[in-house]
Amino acid sequence: MRKRKKSSAKTQAIRAAEEAGIDFRILEYEHDPASESYGEEAVEALGQSPEQVFKTLLARLDSGAHVVAVVPVSRQLDLKAIAACFRAKRAAMADAGDAQRLTGYVLGGISPLGQRQRLPTVLDASAEGFDTIYISAGRRGLEIELTPDALRRLCAAESAAIAK
Repeated sequence: MRKRKKSSAKTQAIRAAEEAGIDFRILEYEHDPASESYGEEAVEALGQSPEQVFKTLLARLDSGAHVVAVVPVSRQLDLKAIAACFRAKRAAMADAGDAQRLTGYVLGGISPLGQRQRLPTVLDASAEGFDTIYISAGRRGLEIELTPDALRRLCAAESAAIAK
């Protein structure tokens, strides 16, 4: 994988990857505003497995704290599992407005990299089965391909089985 030095669409996520000096690749596709699922649209546009393309979700713990979960497009976040990762009793999906405000990204373009506010992050353990994974690069129609290890390091993320 070669690091792309120049991008026509520099986002905070791309800047974070560049500043960290990791090996990554940017993939861009034309986003269809009529698409009902941003993740499925990315899978189709990239021609990749839905298990290898990951979506970034925010959850709110019963303590009121927000956390980031990175799970395959093909699966759903297990709210009990994410709560257990943080020794919380319950978790719920974060309000869309909170997710956008905390991350600085719009829905469908939320990246675990370069967020406005660094939140505790968990990467689903299934990522370990791939040499590289795809995550949002900070806007709809823009993805970053990188290793699961690089993502964990950049986000100070834990790895756990959080998808069902």
